[in-house]
Amino acid sequence: MKTLFTKGMLASAVAVALTQPAMAQEDVKQQAKDNAEIIVVSGTPGGAGIRKIDASFAVTNIDASDIEKLAPKSTADLFKAIPGVWVESSGGESGANVFVRGFPGGGDAPFLTIALENSPIYPAPTLSFLENSQLFRIDDTIEMVEGLRGGPNPVVSNGQPGLTTNFRLKRGGESTEASAKYTISDYGLNRIDVVASGALDDDLYYMVGGYIKSSEGIRDAGFNSEQGNQFTVNITKVFEKGELNLYTRQTDDRGTWYLPTPLNVEGIDANYTQIGPLNRQGTITYGPNDTTESFDFGEGRGWDGHVSGGSIKLDLGNDWQLVDRFNLTKGEANTFGLVPNGSATTVANVADNGESATGAVTGTVYDGDTPIQQIGRWVVLKDIEAFTNDLAVSKSWEDFDTSFGIYSASTKANDWWSIGNTAYHVLQPGGELLDGIECNTDAQGCDWNYDISSVGDASTFALYATGTWYATTDLSIDLGLRRENHEVNYSVDEDLDGKITKALEYDETKTSWTVGANYALNDTSGVFVRMNRGYKMPYFDDFRDNWGAYTGGNDLIQEVTQGELGYKFMNDSIQFFATAFANEVKGDTFVRRPGAPAEILTNEAYGIELDGRYSHDSGFSLSVNGTIQETEITASANNEGNESQRQPGWQVRVTPSYGFDIGDMYATVYGTLSAVDDRFGNNENTVVLEGYEKIDVGLTLEPTESLRLQFSVDNLTDEQGITEGDPRNPDSPNGRYIMPRSMKLSVSYLFF
Repeated sequence: MKTLFTKGMLASAVAVALTQPAMAQEDVKQQAKDNAEIIVVSGTPGGAGIRKIDASFAVTNIDASDIEKLAPKSTADLFKAIPGVWVESSGGESGANVFVRGFPGGGDAPFLTIALENSPIYPAPTLSFLENSQLFRIDDTIEMVEGLRGGPNPVVSNGQPGLTTNFRLKRGGESTEASAKYTISDYGLNRIDVVASGALDDDLYYMVGGYIKSSEGIRDAGFNSEQGNQFTVNITKVFEKGELNLYTRQTDDRGTWYLPTPLNVEGIDANYTQIGPLNRQGTITYGPNDTTESFDFGEGRGWDGHVSGGSIKLDLGNDWQLVDRFNLTKGEANTFGLVPNGSATTVANVADNGESATGAVTGTVYDGDTPIQQIGRWVVLKDIEAFTNDLAVSKSWEDFDTSFGIYSASTKANDWWSIGNTAYHVLQPGGELLDGIECNTDAQGCDWNYDISSVGDASTFALYATGTWYATTDLSIDLGLRRENHEVNYSVDEDLDGKITKALEYDETKTSWTVGANYALNDTSGVFVRMNRGYKMPYFDDFRDNWGAYTGGNDLIQEVTQGELGYKFMNDSIQFFATAFANEVKGDTFVRRPGAPAEILTNEAYGIELDGRYSHDSGFSLSVNGTIQETEITASANNEGNESQRQPGWQVRVTPSYGFDIGDMYATVYGTLSAVDDRFGNNENTVVLEGYEKIDVGLTLEPTESLRLQFSVDNLTDEQGITEGDPRNPDSPNGRYIMPRSMKLSVSYLFF
């Protein structure tokens, strides 16, 4: 028999789960049914679902009420609540940088997979100008998100060795329920969210919902720089021996791409954005015939497409189970931005007459001491498509469970870029292009251009198997293996002249593994240990950026080895989890900008993640999560012995909350204190990004059972923290600030 923790302890669990394959034995199934709120599907074959109390890896659950209190500004911003994760979400709703447990990275989110209903929405975790969070928007249709670091990740699903964040949609039930929420802010936000759910017929349930929004942006652009809408449908049919689920999520949402700004120019702070009515429309020149074309750079970064899929679960009898999950993602993920290039200067240093320059739009004459900077007008058009399928069959015996799975994926990306296109602009909000500076009228711009058209197709086929042996009533041991074949076909025209400059056919196979054990110390505590090895396989941009390394014989595969040792304690009021980890990543590559040589690195890291919550009957609760880590570049031509770039040595988040009665109303006050250590902005460790503290507060009032009001303030003290420097030129005094202080008020009404 498997060890069963007490029912009270199960009800309060908030983290960690075991790699118990697919379906457990009958007694565990009954407990899982009685405690559905503690079932996790991340890290399981086919996403079958397991009890997270039987833990041999680290997983964090954030439910809808937690999301509401955290009030994330973007999808990536929510991941700050997951220990072991460092998020730079200062680029706006899209374009975040997400780093995991000291894993290396120079930007984007190379070790992050976002899944919906346990299906990866796009198998490539990062392409240039596209990381997974750009394709996903949080709204009131989300029931929960699971954040799984390491663990069995390298073996199941798409084999992500880093972080998988799995979003679970709300589902309908027998009763009809609906809610509507209206949100406003001090930055001109108008947003309406609606959700409805219920039964269409016997054992046939629905959930529909979505939002529409518009705002000028937290950094005022002078126009509605953030606009979007989303609509989700989730249908579930329950059979006598199974379940069919189908969903689609249609999204059209975009917002300004916030970029690094000068750190030493008066008037430029966390409220500053370069984009504005005087420069949002710009003309660039590209191709061998100097073709000119105008674009609206106010479009920023966004996603116009859909994520659709579903699952089927079947009880085959005699303790055999089948789970199949599938997903199709298709749409446009374009990027338009005004990108700084180098340091700020003044008009007198570059003007043709050495004294002044004239605004190209207003005709304003700017004198010699006016601060200006080269601004690149970047255009990236990206059509993407991906289909994934994950089929797992499992069998349970008295003391042993096993599962066998087949994972397949096809990934496509067609790109058209024109980046660089630099010209001097005035450094003020919406600062315009200047006349009277020679290079501003040059077809090649003031510095560099890089134009491409590319097409890429990738396919992945993997076989995996897992098994768990329940050695005693307290000890379980699990093992997983994965054999994966990865193929890429890619070609690129780098000058838009119709000539292919790079083309390849790639075919590599790797074997990943994981082994873990879980031991129950008593009814309220336990320990686990795990080792795994997985791989990050290359996609299209990896080859183009590292062409010299690839043609020189490097397969561009990153090998990731991880070890974990965890402790967990749970009773009716305390939930505490501590996970020590150690990682090694071989074969990391870093390129500052197109055409620059690749730096090939091995990185190591070790540390501890802390995740705890205390709840009291009085209405008081306290959540704490933190990470302490040491990172080191252990192999590099120039930077061996240095710390990994943009990886804080420690970070912590403390969230107290107190609920109380005010007459006939119920109120909750809450807040979050976040603090982060200094980081280095480059692998050379010559640029220091100072640590900072940030305070968020909020208040909810419930005058009636149906009416709810929420007021929240983000960055209460208007902290001017820096998340990153200038990744293309670390020595330039540019940086990206965290978002300035902002306030939101929402009114919700529930219909029963």
